[in-house]
Parts: sequence; structure tokens; C-alpha cells
Amino acid sequence: MQGMCRDVKTEPKQPPRLGGNRAALFAYAIAGIDVMAFFATGVSLVTYFYGFMNFSITESATAVTNFMGTAFLLSLFGAFLSDTYLSRFKTCVLFGCIEVVGYALLAVQAHFRQLRPFPCKDVPLSQMNQCESANKGQLAILYTGLYLVAIGTSGVKAAAPPLGADQYDEKDPKEAAKLSSYFNWLMFFLTTGALFGVTFVVWISENQGWDWSFAVCSIVVGFSILFLTLGKSLYRNNVTKGSPLTRIMQVFVVALRNRNLRLPENEHELHEIQNNEARYDTEILRKTEQFKFLDRAAINRTDQEASTSNAHGPWKLCTVTQVEETKIVVRMLPIILSTVFMNTCLAQLQTFTIQQSTTMDRKIHKFEVPGASIPAIPLLFMIILIPIYERIFIPIARKFTGIPTGIRQLQRIGVGLVLSSVSMAVAAIVEKHRKSIAIKHNMVESASPLPMSVFWLGYQYAIFGLADMFTLVGLLDFFYSESSSSMKALSTAISWSSLAIGYYTSSIVVSIVNKVSGGWLANNNLNKDKLDYFYWLLAGLSVLNFGFYLLCASWYKYKKVDVNPEDDVPSNKVKEGKGKIEMSIV
Repeated sequence: MQGMCRDVKTEPKQPPRLGGNRAALFAYAIAGIDVMAFFATGVSLVTYFYGFMNFSITESATAVTNFMGTAFLLSLFGAFLSDTYLSRFKTCVLFGCIEVVGYALLAVQAHFRQLRPFPCKDVPLSQMNQCESANKGQLAILYTGLYLVAIGTSGVKAAAPPLGADQYDEKDPKEAAKLSSYFNWLMFFLTTGALFGVTFVVWISENQGWDWSFAVCSIVVGFSILFLTLGKSLYRNNVTKGSPLTRIMQVFVVALRNRNLRLPENEHELHEIQNNEARYDTEILRKTEQFKFLDRAAINRTDQEASTSNAHGPWKLCTVTQVEETKIVVRMLPIILSTVFMNTCLAQLQTFTIQQSTTMDRKIHKFEVPGASIPAIPLLFMIILIPIYERIFIPIARKFTGIPTGIRQLQRIGVGLVLSSVSMAVAAIVEKHRKSIAIKHNMVESASPLPMSVFWLGYQYAIFGLADMFTLVGLLDFFYSESSSSMKALSTAISWSSLAIGYYTSSIVVSIVNKVSGGWLANNNLNKDKLDYFYWLLAGLSVLNFGFYLLCASWYKYKKVDVNPEDDVPSNKVKEGKGKIEMSIV
């Protein structure tokens, strides 16, 4: 007993007094600059592929969606390294450097004509015989640079958000209340970065050249890494605790091994780490009633085999907390799957809206808005609405709900899903109006811009931008708050994987719809296509998807944390600050 008390005294009970808003500012910066470069590249790559690398329209769209999807999906790999081997800070620096090299390689290829084919777009008929596809060497340079960017940005996306969130101690009620605000302001910086990307960087690519555009992306990402290192002395760096995937596998293996054992009637007989043995950054999770089969992994074996072998090895006995960590991941899967379709709609909106903009009047007086800059419309709305949400909506909602974040994360995600279906319906109405103008002015076969302002597209984009503000921030906050300390980055990356799957499935959705409908989107002329029908279909499917989400959210049980009685923070305040109580979204 005396030795136990000695151990308690040597363990720090409070985290180092670092972090806070000042440290989080560096995470805001690298995340915003990374999105600026990535978003600017993503929205305009179709033009680069089609006009400078001689891809077909279909090949260009497929290459872009594959690039975007891979970048988001690989964030799982970056998160795994961050949680298992590297700190968040080291992951940002390492992957940021890879991203810099990728943009630099793309800039070199765009600068030297020998490294890319003779462009086919807008060339005189006398020079059409020089038009040829990119050779293997040129494609190798292109895809090497492109996927170095994808790998680099994936690591930054996985590590930068949790790096900033780590600067707030969830066990301190004051800092825990700031954590949700952190995700709102993170979205603000991401949106601001994206806005600079689709305006400033896109303008450079169209007026100064693609080599300048890629070079600017490489330089600013490099400077963001240097800026991140300046704050190194301020950070609360996570301590790696081994592979979270291994911990999950251990639970399944031990539970399967103990499948014939009977669960004890008293749950306190299950194996668990004690409060006086835990570090300050270790959460002890309460047992929940879902997935009782997995509870068998925490059964203390008392038979002769257990007494003569290493019964307490990680592959033979797990703690209740480890079992609950696994349950959390399993419970999260339906939530993330129910948000995939919204991101499929986002991918469709990005590609088809850009094409719609090319058929419309894009002039503001003498200035013509680049088609790739159309996403600036929802970004401007989000920049205005995020501070309003943070400064006005949350305080008012908090008075009615008593919840520090105003509404629960799952409720916030649900609001975003509803708005996404509304956005698809509005997109269908606007497209119907656009086609009616083409018919009215006998411009169905004309390549000239219709007498209809491109800002009509702002309605659907603004609503979807608002939906993204609710859903993406809700997902980031939800996965970070609900995950254990050993898998914060991995859980954050799961939210990005929803975007990845959405981009991958977008082209599949178009192919299926074309095949079943007889070719709603088969023409190369939007004035003849039935894009409005397609948008109505997406709106209807979004409503069904929301129904599925309601079931998943109602079934989900928030994690419950046991509070160490030796901690200075009252348990009721910790629970209130962290918001870890069961809820129903309906």
C-alpha cells in the first residue's frame, strides 16, 4: 500500500501548462494553408488535365476524383503513424515536406514543355497534327508529383486538427468548453484558406501559368511548416501508446478465445486499470451494455491453464477501457457510413456546377469570373456564418439546452444532412430554370453563354456550404471527443475517409444513373442532358440517407468516463464540459 502511494506521487496529475489558444494558432495556420493549396489544385485540375495534358473530359474527371479520394483516404495512414510512432507535430512536418516536393515536381513539369505533350485545346486546325497523348514518361512525372501531394496533404489533414485540439485539456472544464470552439474556428481557417485558393491561386494558374500556380503552392506549404516549427516549445505533444489497431485486434482475439467463458454477474470483477495506476492522460471508460460479446476479453481467467501461463499478456487479457475503446470504433462505423452519401452529392455538385458555370454569364462588369472560382460563393457564406454560429447561436442554444456546445455533435451532423438534401432540391430547380432559358433563346446547341448570371448557382452552393459547416465540424468534433487518447488522430482521419468514399463513389453513381435512366447525363451538352432529374434523384436519396442516419444516431451511446476522485476537477463539471451523456437525436 505504501509503494502504491509512492507511485501515485511520482505520476504527474496535471498536464504541462502549455498549449491553449496561442499554441492552437499554429495548427490553424498549417491546416488553412494546406487546404488553400489542395483545394485550389483540386478545383482546377480538370482544366489542367484536359487543356495541357490532353486527357479526355471523362479521363480528366476520373483522375481528379481519384486524386481527391486518395488524398482523403490516405489520411488513415498518416493518422496511424501519428498515433503509433510519431507525434502529431512530427507527422505534420514529415508529410508537409512530402507535399512540398510534390508541388515542386508538378511546377517543374508545367514549366518545361518537353515534360508535357503539345496542348490540343484551342490550337489552330493547321497544328492539330501535332496533338498527341502524354507518353509514359510524362505520365510518370505527372502522377508521381500528384500522388506525392496526395500523400503529403493526407498526413497534414490527419495530424493538424488533433494537434490543435490537443492544446486543450478535456479534463479541465474551462478548456473542454473551448474544444468545440476550436473546431468551429478550425473550420473558419480551413474555409478562409480554401477561399484564397479558389480566387488567388486559381487566378495565378489562369493568368500567370500553371508553373507559377504549383510553385506558389509549394512555397506557401513550405513556409507553413517553418511557421509550425516556431511554436514547438508551446505544444502539448501527444505521447504515442502503441498501435490503436493492435489494441482493437487484441480485444477481438481475446474475446474469441474466451467465447465459452461466462461473464461475471458483477462487472467490477472484469479486469480494469485502477485510477491510482493511471496517468493524467489516461481515460478509464465505464462498461456499456452494447456488444457484450467483446466484454469477454476482460474476463480474468481462474483455471489451471491461466495460472500456469502468462494470463495477463496483452493478447490474453484486456482491460474494460480497451474493450470500450473497441466498442466506440464499432459504434462509429454506421455514423460515418451514413455521411458518405452527402459527400457523394458534394462531389457531383463540384463537378457539374463547374460545367454549368461555363454555359452561363460569368461577367461582373468587365471582369469574367473563372469557372474554377465559383466555389468561392459558399466559402464566403461560411466565413460570415461561422462567427455568427460561434458567437450568437451557441450562447443562445446553451441557455435552452444547458449543453456547452449548444447542441450535441450528432444533432449538428443531422442538421447538415437535412441541408444537403435541400441543396440538391434547389440545384434541381436552378438547373430547370437554366435549361428553360436555353430553350427560350434557342441556345440549346449554342456554345455562347446564356443570358443568365452564374450567381444563380450561389443558392445551391450557399446551402450546401452551410450543410458542410454543420456536418464536417460536427464529425471532427464528434470523432475527436469520443475517441480514446490513444487514437485521436485515427478517429479524426475517419471523418476525412467519408469524403474519400464519397469521391470514389461519385463516378459510380453517374455510371449507374446513366445506365438505368437511358442516358440522363450521356450527352456532352448540358442543355440536352437531364441534370435536373439527376439532382432530384440525389435529393430524394439524401432524404432516405437522413432516415438511416437517424437510426444510427439514436442507437449510438456516448462514451462515459470514470473520474478519478483525486482529481481537483469536480466530476459533475467534467461531465458537463465533455458532454459525455447519452442522447437521442430524435
